[in-house]
Amino acid sequence: MMNLSNSAKVLWGKKKTYNGQQLWLPLVAHLIDTKNVINWLFNHWISDGQREIIYENLSEEKAQQLVNFLGYSHDIGKATPAFQTKKSYNQDESLDKEVVEKLIRNGFDGLDSLILSNAKESPHNRAGESLLEEFGLNKNVGAIIGGHHGKPENIAPRKQLCEYISNYWQTFNQSEEQKHWQKVQKELLDYGLGLIGFTDLKEVPKVNQQQAVLLTGLLIMADWIASSEYLNDDMSKPMFPTIDINQSFDDLDMNARYRRAIKTWKAHEDTWEPERVTDIPGHYQKRWGFYPRPVQEKISEVIGEATDPGIVVIEAPMGIGKTEIALTAAEQLAFYSGRTGLYMGLPTQATSNAMFTRIKNWLESVGNEEGKKLSIKLMHGKAQFNKEYTNLIKAENIDSDGDGSESVVINSWFSGKKSVLDEFTVGTVDNLLLMGLKQKHLFLKHLGFSNKVVVIDEVHAYDAYMSSYLDKVLEWLGAYHVPVVILSATLPKKRRNELLQAYSLGKFGTKKFEAASNWQENQTYPLMSMLDNKNLVQVSDFEKQKVKDIDVFRMTDDEQEVINFAVSKIEDGGIAGIIVNTVKRAQALVELVPDDIPTMLLHSAFLAPDRAALEDELQGKIGKRGSRPEKLIVIGTQVLEQSLDIDFDVMFTDIAPMDLILQRVGRLHRHNIERPKKLEVPQLYVMGATEYGSYSSANEAIYERYLLLKTDHFLSDKITLPNDISPLVQSVYDTNTDYQDDKLAEAKNVFDADDNKAKKKAKSFQIKTPKPKKTIHGWLDKAQLGIDKDEVRAQATVRDIKETIEVILLQERKDGYYLLNGRKVADLEENRDKIIAQQVIRLPVAVTQDIDNAIDGLEDITIKRFRNWQESIWLKGALALVLGEQQKTDFNGWNLSYSPKLGLRYEKQDNGC
Repeated sequence: MMNLSNSAKVLWGKKKTYNGQQLWLPLVAHLIDTKNVINWLFNHWISDGQREIIYENLSEEKAQQLVNFLGYSHDIGKATPAFQTKKSYNQDESLDKEVVEKLIRNGFDGLDSLILSNAKESPHNRAGESLLEEFGLNKNVGAIIGGHHGKPENIAPRKQLCEYISNYWQTFNQSEEQKHWQKVQKELLDYGLGLIGFTDLKEVPKVNQQQAVLLTGLLIMADWIASSEYLNDDMSKPMFPTIDINQSFDDLDMNARYRRAIKTWKAHEDTWEPERVTDIPGHYQKRWGFYPRPVQEKISEVIGEATDPGIVVIEAPMGIGKTEIALTAAEQLAFYSGRTGLYMGLPTQATSNAMFTRIKNWLESVGNEEGKKLSIKLMHGKAQFNKEYTNLIKAENIDSDGDGSESVVINSWFSGKKSVLDEFTVGTVDNLLLMGLKQKHLFLKHLGFSNKVVVIDEVHAYDAYMSSYLDKVLEWLGAYHVPVVILSATLPKKRRNELLQAYSLGKFGTKKFEAASNWQENQTYPLMSMLDNKNLVQVSDFEKQKVKDIDVFRMTDDEQEVINFAVSKIEDGGIAGIIVNTVKRAQALVELVPDDIPTMLLHSAFLAPDRAALEDELQGKIGKRGSRPEKLIVIGTQVLEQSLDIDFDVMFTDIAPMDLILQRVGRLHRHNIERPKKLEVPQLYVMGATEYGSYSSANEAIYERYLLLKTDHFLSDKITLPNDISPLVQSVYDTNTDYQDDKLAEAKNVFDADDNKAKKKAKSFQIKTPKPKKTIHGWLDKAQLGIDKDEVRAQATVRDIKETIEVILLQERKDGYYLLNGRKVADLEENRDKIIAQQVIRLPVAVTQDIDNAIDGLEDITIKRFRNWQESIWLKGALALVLGEQQKTDFNGWNLSYSPKLGLRYEKQDNGC
């Protein structure tokens, strides 16, 4: 092994001043650290399934060498005058002078007087790609070096060394300084090649686009770990610390340093090793304490017999046990595909919270069986309010002696952009859809999801815009051979076919696969559709399901009449559910309920702690094992349709598309319990559908008129579950069922135009379909700026909704500030900032139409009243809105008020005109 010259060893990779001590890290040390980390990650952290993608056209030896090469060479662009003359982050002139003088003493003459006017044009990632391609590296791999800070170059930076030559070699013309830089750069490179086992850059193999994406993600992760001086900034847990300015590379034991760091980073968390599921009934009994229903057993058996399972679409009624099917499939598919993680995606935060408990319990069973501690992440913006999640022990806090019986833990390192890298994740589906959105550090999302079995629940709830993103994501999951399980009770056949074709396009490069001649028209129900390699397997010969007849009535949407009728329906007892399409309507209805009738209201315009408490209360009253009150009217919006496992004796619903009505019906007589005599037969009352074509502007603002017209047309006075589910859904969504009607024809034209517009808009910021022969140059061109740091903007982008503002809502009284529950802020002692941070609510879109102006106003309020928030880890960057004594305020031309009973209300101010 060659020895490095002093010139190579004095190049700096990191420098800083901490507590008065000047610190640095030689560049070559960081290159070796990153090489060691990425080598470990490749061999011990990524899964067999991910490695198979990298091995696709490479030998194991070549793949190993390539990975090590990326780790070592990623920051070679720091060996340039443009980087070496950079100022330290905290502007320590003494440190900067000391570093430059050390460079001059070791052969880099003239650096102290060098002025580069365009140094910013050659950031070290771009410079690294330019140098390596100049020295002979292929551009497929060069693009990875250029992209290791989260965004690759749009094109290979071939002109860099012509246009900005002094950034690389100090002078414009050939000189001794140029020769010295070139010599040292080549020396550093040759040293790394020797460590890796290459003799020339031309030996570095090319990669396809999918491999490049995953390897870039792995490199970013390795760089972040190798740049961590201490685990989660805990000084008692050193990883790759900088050294005193008077120490040198020769003072470092690089092997010991790496081993200590990995031991610290990976402490007290294990990796799942899924096993083959052979006994289906025994497996269900072991995991959930019951034997599978016939439909569950049949689907699990078919998946178990597959040879190369890819995507599985399961269409089955509400309450049949699709979650258990999916989790059994997760274990089966993880074993087949060599994956070691799971992602469970759901439509809302409420559904994510409800599912988190079930996933945690399943994971505890898996962990206990294997004797392992497995890490889980709840991925949505309100995870901090989920006590079951926050009460889990942190992996880094487990005693080193292994004392601790918990099998499910939280690994704090996997936070922020790194959350998706955790092995087990539950969250809103936005996290998955963002895998298709151009944004910085997208490589990390692809790395994280490529290691998981991906389960997506309630797919019926996606519109054309979101569906476009889901299709794109499925293409990439297919390209990574990631197993996908899609669950739905009410899936249009056209949509099912599109999902299967998108996955096939990614995995095989074509939407075509072997299937029965009529597969696209299959309307049987329940139905399982699975791509087993290039063969579509569809199974529908299940044991007949127990049927439930529901009487359907149409009624006015007049709010007073609705409440009067609901009250009369439960006069002898019972639970009435009223699901409406807007928050304002829900609030108006609840105010009309007589005072002697117990009532609950649930919608999205409650403070986060209030909503969490309401959901818990509702689950406790009418959930599966709830203590049902004698009488109760529950009024809510779509959150009731998508979230909780609750049960109504009688249901009222605003008109909505057929699939959503059926979802709502899934909460009617859901459980096998005793009912009040008058409500023993399930009854559904559809409000606002008494006159064909007249559905109110509020309903048509939310749902396409075309779908409402067809729902109205095909909805009869009786629904038989589950037999009618698929026929009713297909009748609305299949264009072949369109009938002769002027209103329908007009609405169809609008629907088609909106659909095309949504798909076109969705493609604006989407990544392209996988193209194996292409590099990652330009992969993220025109990326959404800052989206990776702003969950709200990200969610709005993949859901095609207007961006809104989240505020902390407080009340001001004469003696100070209060929480809305009456607690005085000044009296909060333990976790004060955390408690304040939890008082969040999202302002309605109407109130923040001019979002920049609204933010300016909220920032003025926050800075004026709560300047010290900027010093808090919980409150920094938060925006405040303060209510007066009556819990009211004026903001942005609106009157706002809040009450624990109704939530947030808003009315346009009267301008006197």
